[in-house]
This record gives sequence, structure tokens and C-alpha cells, in this order.
Amino acid sequence: MASHGPPEIAMELHALSRAKLVHSFRQRLKASSLPLFGFVFLQGGEEHTRYCSDHVMLFRQESFFAYLFGVREPGFYGAIDVSTGKSILFAPKLSEDYAVWSGKIKPLSSFKERYMVSAVHYTDEIPGILKSQYRGPGKPLLYLLSGLNSDSNKYSIPASFEGNEAFEKDLTSLHPILTESRIFKSELELGLIKYANDISSAAHIEALFHRSAIIHYGHAAAPNDRTLVDGDMALMDMGAEYHFYASDVACSFPVNGKFSDDQSLVYNAVLKAHNAVLSEIKPGVSWIDMHKLAEKHILESLAKGGILVGEVDAMMDARLGAVFMPHGLGHFLGIDAHDPGGYPQGIERPTEPGLKALRTTRELKEGMLTEDWKLANLPKLVVLNMKSLKIDSKSLSELALELCVLTVSPGCYFNEILLNKATEDPTLSAFINNSAISRFMRFGGVRIESDVHVSSDGCENFTDLPRETWEIEVVMAGASWPLNNETILKYKKEKSSSTTALTPTTAEQNVSSTSEEAPPAVAPAQEMPASTSDATLTSID
Repeated sequence: MASHGPPEIAMELHALSRAKLVHSFRQRLKASSLPLFGFVFLQGGEEHTRYCSDHVMLFRQESFFAYLFGVREPGFYGAIDVSTGKSILFAPKLSEDYAVWSGKIKPLSSFKERYMVSAVHYTDEIPGILKSQYRGPGKPLLYLLSGLNSDSNKYSIPASFEGNEAFEKDLTSLHPILTESRIFKSELELGLIKYANDISSAAHIEALFHRSAIIHYGHAAAPNDRTLVDGDMALMDMGAEYHFYASDVACSFPVNGKFSDDQSLVYNAVLKAHNAVLSEIKPGVSWIDMHKLAEKHILESLAKGGILVGEVDAMMDARLGAVFMPHGLGHFLGIDAHDPGGYPQGIERPTEPGLKALRTTRELKEGMLTEDWKLANLPKLVVLNMKSLKIDSKSLSELALELCVLTVSPGCYFNEILLNKATEDPTLSAFINNSAISRFMRFGGVRIESDVHVSSDGCENFTDLPRETWEIEVVMAGASWPLNNETILKYKKEKSSSTTALTPTTAEQNVSSTSEEAPPAVAPAQEMPASTSDATLTSID
């Protein structure tokens, strides 16, 4: 567990993101023989009250706007000149009453300095400023954000302002390029995601340590409000956010601190899948193949434990894995817990059970930018603008080292609806041992989720949590994490005596994918807590 404090929030991060966008956008315009003029123009989030009341809800910036500008305040607009790379923020003009009730009104110069932009004006100046800055022929051209988020199935809302009828508008070019930009992270972004993972890991450890009377939560229509009791498994899927950047971490554990044989069987099935995927992740790997790999390990473990019967390959062909893991293996992670970009334009979702729930089917990549992403190949005006913001050539060139960040979250659930359908299906029912599976109908399920980034030779796991059953039991018994040598030696001694509660169970020995004395296969570098005792999927990946 990292002990360092929070990393400095460098607004250079967002200036570099803008530079990357300008480069990619100009490349796309050139390839389409379009003129290199116009403004990328975005509208930030607005502050809202709760329905008709005056209760102001907690404001969180719109994600694309946060990615490019890092602005925390509501009511802003932002523009980026495609021809020069210059960036302009437009701030709301606040009344004197604001200062009385909400504090000092910041001057425009403070926003310019804080957010590292070329200029800041008021929102009522948008038409005049953009017209005066436009370098192309005809009416000024605005590239507006409009497109489908394949994770939420919702559309981005294009910016709107008074006087926008005087501008030409392009609603198709920006969204796919900006979405693709968000998938691959700079080192500055990785630092924020790592820290968010540190906080999330610490929170999960606290949940393990203080395990009594844990409440699990669902949604407004079906609140999970039952106190967990002895014999239940708890599933905690939650993550911290730091300067907009998210983490998404899940752990599962027995609320009484001791794994039963059945709990060990299911937990180790998921752990085996989790570790197998981590060991295989590298550039060029298909995410569909990783999902199927996780399914196969889970099915093998369930068959070994007597819950399933028959050949695992036949189970895979019949898509039995979707009965026990109906959600996708994971998702992109960044400004949003479910970062967009899983399905670029022209890429269709699979239609098979389980696979249709995947949030992406892309091949994993270390970086997306071509080798021409070099300072020498950027337009001269863009380079001069970046240097005026005190961004050096080293920072710009390091953008070529970007990495993809995503979650790995296999799970195994005993969902009554899915199991009833499977037992009625003539093909799937042949694999199910009804007498064995009946005792799991109230089990719920297990999910293990870690956040990783793809590097040139594999992946780095940002999530630092006890994953082996014996590690979880030791921490729940009061040991601090990470475990020190004294604690590990004590465990080994107690294990060898085969008389303590920390001794692995028979099911754990049969199904475990890793050595009980070894760490997971890959060393570790927002959803709400949930119990799995009701077999409901409260957080679908």
C-alpha cells in the first residue's frame, strides 16, 4: 500500500491533452482534405438544484470538458483554435450578490494562470472573440461535440450559446477523435489514477478490517438494506476519484472472516480467472479472448468442484459461461469509471450471450499515436503556443508513451433467473449438477476487480489488495496490509500445524490457482458496496 501523499495536480496534464487533440484533429482533417481552420468548442457543466428546490446538488464537471481544460467551476465554455493550438476559456460573469453569499469573485487572470490557457473572456463575449480569432474564409467554423457513448447509450449534447446562428457547425468530426484520445493515458494521468487506486485500496482494507454489521446497497427501486450475517459473502465494488480521474475496484470476502469450503471454491474460481487474464494481457491481445479465458477458468473450477459436469470445451461452445458471468470482463477507465471508446464507429457489438455485455471488443494497445507524433511534426504555431504555456519538448515527446488503462473484473454469480433458464434449456441443463448447485442458490456471487494499464511487455496492476483467501483471512483477523514477514511466517507456522482457522480449506486446495504462500501472479503496483447474498448484480461491468 503506497504511503505517499496525493500527487500534485498539474494543469499541464490538460494542456498536453489539448495538444494531443490538435495533432490528431489536424491529421484527420488533412486525410479528409479539409481545411485546417475552425475551433473545437465545448460547453462545460452547469450547476443544478434538486428539482424545484433551492438545494444545490454537488457539481461535477462534464467529463470531456474536464479532460481538455481541468476546470472545476460550472458555467464555463472552452475553445481550441485548430490552426494555432491556442486555447480560450469563457467564464460566467457573476453578480455582486455572488460575492456576498459565495465568496470572492475571481478575476479572469486567475483562471488563465490556473488552467494554463492562452486567454480567458466572459461568456457574453463568445461570438465577438471567436469571430476576431478566426483565420479561415467565410463564417467561423465550430467543431461541436455530438456522438453516442457506447457505454451509457446516451449522446453528448453540442454546445449552445446566444449568437451561435452566426457560425458554421460540424457535428460529426470531433466526437470520435476526442473519445479515442481519452482511451490512452499520459504519465500525468496515470499518476492520478494510481493515487485514486491507493485511496480505494485503503478503503477496501478498512472494510475488511471492520467487518461487523456491514450494510449493502442497491438502487432506489430495490434497496439492499439487509445487515449481513454470519455465513454471507460480501461484495464491495467501489472506487475513489481524484481530480476527475477514477478508480474502480471490487473485492469479495466472507463477513465472518473465514472462508467456508463452498466460498473458497467459488472465490478461487474467480481468482484463477483474474490472475490468468493479468498474466496474458499485453499489446495485441483481443479483449474477447480475455473474456473467454476468464470464462474457461471459472467453468473448469466449477466442474472440478462438482457443480458442473461434462467437457469444458463443450460448455464454452454452448456459452454456459454467460450463466455464471453475465457481464463483460472489464472496461476502459479514466475521467469516467466507464470511460468511453469501447466501440468506435463501424464496430458492432457481439450478439452471443455474455459477449454482448462486453464494453469493448478492441485489441489492447500500448499507445494509439503514430510515430509522426513528434515536436518537429507539429505546426509551428502550435509548438510556439505550447512553449508559451511552459510545456517543454520533453513533455510533448513523452506523449508517444501513452498507455491504455482498463479494469479486469471477472465474476461468478448464482443468479436464480439465469440458473432457472439454464436448467430449462436442453443444451445447458446437461452440464448442470442440480443436486450440487441447489446449495448455491442463495450464495450470491464473487467479483474481483483490479485496475491495470497495458505496457509494452504486459500490464501493471494499480490495485493493492489482499487477494488470496489466506491473505484476506489474516487481514480480517487484524493484520495490517501489506503483510510483513513476521505475519507471513506466523501464517506458515499455523498452516503447517493444520489446527488453526487460517489453514486453507479442502475446496481452496482443490481449486486455488496460485500457491498459498505466494503473491498473485501479477504484483500490485464507483460503485457502492454490495452484498452478494441476494444474487443480484448491483454493479455490472
